[in-house]
Amino acid sequence: MEEKLARAREFEQKYGNKVPLSERAAYHVTAPVGWLNDPNGFSVYKGEYHLFFQYHPYSTKWGPMHWGHAKTEDFIRWEFLPVAMAPDQPFDIDGCFSGGAVEMPDGRQLICYTGVKPAQDEFVPPRHIQHQCVAVGDGVNYVKYEGNPVLSAKDLPEGCSIYDFRDPKVWIEGDEYRMVVSNRLSDGYGGLLLFKSSDGFHWSFVSILMESRGEIGRMWECPDFFCMDGEEVLMVSTMEMMPKDLEYHAGYGNVCMLGHLDSVTGRFLKKTMQPIDYGLDFYAMQTLESLDGRRIMIAWMQNWATVSASGHHVSSHLAGEMTVPRELMIRDGRLIQNPVRELKNYYGKCSAHRQVTLDSAKMSFRDISGRILDMTVTLHTDHEDPFQAFRIYVAEDRDNAVTIRYKPAKGTIRIDRSRCSYPFDIVNAREFNVKEKDNTLTLRILLDRHSVELFVNDGEQAASSMIYAPACADGISFEAEGRAVFDVEAHELKLN
Repeated sequence: MEEKLARAREFEQKYGNKVPLSERAAYHVTAPVGWLNDPNGFSVYKGEYHLFFQYHPYSTKWGPMHWGHAKTEDFIRWEFLPVAMAPDQPFDIDGCFSGGAVEMPDGRQLICYTGVKPAQDEFVPPRHIQHQCVAVGDGVNYVKYEGNPVLSAKDLPEGCSIYDFRDPKVWIEGDEYRMVVSNRLSDGYGGLLLFKSSDGFHWSFVSILMESRGEIGRMWECPDFFCMDGEEVLMVSTMEMMPKDLEYHAGYGNVCMLGHLDSVTGRFLKKTMQPIDYGLDFYAMQTLESLDGRRIMIAWMQNWATVSASGHHVSSHLAGEMTVPRELMIRDGRLIQNPVRELKNYYGKCSAHRQVTLDSAKMSFRDISGRILDMTVTLHTDHEDPFQAFRIYVAEDRDNAVTIRYKPAKGTIRIDRSRCSYPFDIVNAREFNVKEKDNTLTLRILLDRHSVELFVNDGEQAASSMIYAPACADGISFEAEGRAVFDVEAHELKLN
């Protein structure tokens, strides 16, 4: 075993057990210790679900990227495995960046990742070359291929960048391996390159799958491409995304496109496009097909624009966590996402109140509070006597609260964490359009120690945000401007 990998494994084993449980999320993936960002290699291997992640165990800041590793059988309880890779070879000495994984026909697991090394030039500031590398292993230990990199400058079409060439997503299609990789194309904007291989080690260029042309952000990262419900789906995380009305406001955003791959040109032809998540913190999503045929997605619950600017974290030992894994489907031409059904296996006490009338006041329920909770609020709207606004406050005490506000006249939801102990007002609120269904609006709210995830109308929209209030801020209350009628059902989650 290489020295850097052995050191990282020893470090996380020594210090990971010292992180207090109160600093960890209850059912969202964190690192054993230190920094976590993009999910990597989210895949099925030998009947279990494996998740790797960008990882710097030695601090709560981004650093030379390792690959952390965890596995699960139900997407809720995770087992940490030893660090899978460290930047310890000439071709990845500056980082093992994001990538994918797949089970090979011979029973090994193939990892495809971006290796980063310094450019041998005098450019100021120094530049780093990015190229694609592979490793194989048994689910715990991995050996980097002696022929790395398997894709480099010589394999790129004319005009493509060797400095922005990253984040391979790999899958098997028939008897071929396929890989889609992000690149900065000759016009300076992001695009996706498609490659193929017969063995996973020797790759050839197929096509430029799609290009931004400046219409969908600047640089693209972390692509995913799959078929679901009769549609071909292309997902990408976007840097420097400009807003369109109340969509794509996060700056570092996320996009889902439905369309089809032209078998002649090798290009993806987009039919529709939508944000994947409308919240403050969601990036670098990856999906897998579960053993029972569901498409499951997970993402980094953070935003580069805020985490880089503030350096503020919920823990002195940890930085970063993942979203709850979500089941995806296509309904009426749009992406639908909901928490994995396995979460309900961890339900504890249920508290429910039906047809509650709230008239220009604020109320709470003695049996509904907490920071580890799955709560659904159903609003019943009366268009002859509409309320002006309805607010749900979570993670609440005298000084703190996350506010979820619905204004029926505008048809908007606003999620605001301004009063949630963030050190200053940086990016703390998002607003987006919603539509009632049969005069109702359903809001499912997942709370964990450091996060809130909102799912509107059975997954038509989702909004994810980190929250920074202390654990003792565990109140939940409701407020209306005008007369509102609602139902609430809250399930405690038993995970320890």
